[in-house]
Amino acid sequence: MSLVVVSNRVARAKANEPMTGGLAAALLPVVENSGAIWVGSSGDVRDNVQKDPFAEIEPLGSGALAMLDLPAAHYGGYYEGFANSALWPALHSRTDLIRASREDYRSYREVNAFMARALLRFRKPDATFWIQDYHFLTLGAELRQLDVQQAIGFFLHTPWPSRAIISGVPNHRDLVEAMLAYNLIGFQTEDDCANFADYVDAELGLRVKNGEVLSRYGVSRLATFPIGIDVDKFAAHAVKAMSHPDVSRLRRSLHGEKLAIGVDRIDYSKGLINRIKAFDRMLTLHPSLSRTVSLLQIATLSRGGIEAYGHLQDQLAKLVSDVNGHHGEVDWTPIRYLNKGFSQTVLAGLYRTAQVGVVTPLHDGMNLVAKEYVAAQNPADPGVLVLSKFAGAANELDAALQVNPNDIDSMARAIATALSMPLVERRMRWEAMMKSLRVGTIQQWFSDFVEALEDAHAARDGKPIIASPDAAPVWPMRAGAAGAAASWRVH
Repeated sequence: MSLVVVSNRVARAKANEPMTGGLAAALLPVVENSGAIWVGSSGDVRDNVQKDPFAEIEPLGSGALAMLDLPAAHYGGYYEGFANSALWPALHSRTDLIRASREDYRSYREVNAFMARALLRFRKPDATFWIQDYHFLTLGAELRQLDVQQAIGFFLHTPWPSRAIISGVPNHRDLVEAMLAYNLIGFQTEDDCANFADYVDAELGLRVKNGEVLSRYGVSRLATFPIGIDVDKFAAHAVKAMSHPDVSRLRRSLHGEKLAIGVDRIDYSKGLINRIKAFDRMLTLHPSLSRTVSLLQIATLSRGGIEAYGHLQDQLAKLVSDVNGHHGEVDWTPIRYLNKGFSQTVLAGLYRTAQVGVVTPLHDGMNLVAKEYVAAQNPADPGVLVLSKFAGAANELDAALQVNPNDIDSMARAIATALSMPLVERRMRWEAMMKSLRVGTIQQWFSDFVEALEDAHAARDGKPIIASPDAAPVWPMRAGAAGAAASWRVH
């Protein structure tokens, strides 16, 4: 089997460089070790690349990295437009933030069609395509339109919301119909999978039986594959990083005080405002904790061109300043706030230094920070994870202190509880969570999905997949702007 992995973002195996995101960090080790080709955006755009996609290829462990310059005319509408101003807020149940235009949707389809043409370069008789995340919901349909008969799987790293919420996305029927071109559609949680099945049944009139649905593309399987991490590798990173200058400086600066840590992109789904308010509330309710604990909040800048993100960044900075102004002393700052990224190795050391990991998204597909924090701990003296019950990781890490991220008082109490938890209980909780992490590693996730995809493809009995004349519109360049406008539908 020749495996081709596709995502918007990719990562290079450079230990000292900040990671680009959870998806990239998760895929890196499996690509390095599997011999797969990983295709994605270079981060650059070019004019006049529509008809002749070009990929720069470099080795990545036993595999390879293929990076494409995406078309300049459509990148903004594809990425900041439809993907992150329509799909992302909907997938995180924020219908109030959905913003989309006909042009954005056209650009999203154009980039998906462009990527499909680029992937033809990697089409071998034994090729298997594994598409990642919401940026490429329609890529499978575009590949089928180009007569790709090989196995094509899709994995969604975000949540999939209820039918009522996803119906707020323009052209939601076209998108979901196109997704049924995949042999296998994978989700993080059973709830996500059930929500998708409910949509297919109620909106498309297609029955889902035993996790399978029959469409014009044939049978598609729906299944759950909770993503994990390389537990042993991350734990080793944590031990090694204790001598790293950044980690050493942090430890010296604490002067015996305890540390809580949060690591997130600046995104409204991460619950950052509520987390800062909870830490503020804890210091107000427990004045004895003043000068005994600080919060290190790493919040990397994200999607600054989108209005909602810029507003959040300003709001967060002001709130941190207000909390520090109210509770701080001349020689003590309650919240250490950083807008910079760190390498996986350094992050592992920072996690190991912290007595409390605070992972409190409002809604998250999985949240690998929670798993990384647990893996990084010192077995003899582990820290405590405070975890949102609305993160996918909560299904596996039930020994964490689980909280409702909308309940400020509850989070404040949970952080205070974590800070005073006895060693015996901390060890008990940590050992239970590590047991779960060792069962659901990134390697197991990879092998489970690929095996299920091969089975799903084989089950189609080699029948060719042909899009019918009344298929949901795909977006090759021959359609043109007029065709794009005519196909714009809101259901």
